Amino acid sequence: MTTRYSTTEWNNKKVILGETKIDEKKPVNLLIGFHGASSTPENMLVQGNRLKLQNTLMVFPEGQVNAGDGIWSWWEDGPRQSETVKSFITYTSQVIDSAHKHYLNNNPERELRTCLWGFSQGGAASLTYTLLGKHSLFKVASICGFLPELQDLVIEKKEPLRILGIFGSNDEVVPSFLADHALDEMKSHGHLVKSKETTQSHEVNSENLQDLCDFFNS
Repeated sequence: MTTRYSTTEWNNKKVILGETKIDEKKPVNLLIGFHGASSTPENMLVQGNRLKLQNTLMVFPEGQVNAGDGIWSWWEDGPRQSETVKSFITYTSQVIDSAHKHYLNNNPERELRTCLWGFSQGGAASLTYTLLGKHSLFKVASICGFLPELQDLVIEKKEPLRILGIFGSNDEVVPSFLADHALDEMKSHGHLVKSKETTQSHEVNSENLQDLCDFFNS
């Protein structure tokens, strides 16, 4: 299964697109992949390129917060976290809007199902947008993810969706109790969460990628 990659800009930000052969008679998954903090879409592309996904169009956007030296994050930690989480929600909604416009331009009848996945802060981004974003989602996955502080943000009730959460008992960056708490929070909002604790450290490994393939292809 060959994936053709290209780089473009949406709203003056870099986006990497991955396209495979699509069967237009079947629903198409639009999979947004969020990189970790202080990282790049290219780093996420390396992982995404190892996925064997069916009828899927991939988007790897660049984080909205400039972390310096050509690396990016989705929000800032510290006193500006709440403010930058809000702007992350707006930014990601624009990415999804642009992706739909791009992929529906030549085929407006195409049935796109928006899915999210990410690693570390990217996993947190996937979970956070699920709670706060305006778009309807199909499936969401998080590897070594967590949730930022959300106390002053309004979380509206939504239709439940399937979420896969993978985290490691030997993760030295995101402790397992934080990842587990984030998935419990998703459950408390009615989502159907499959939680998987492994012995891994802070990484994306081949077992994780197979779990993602099984999840998104099912």
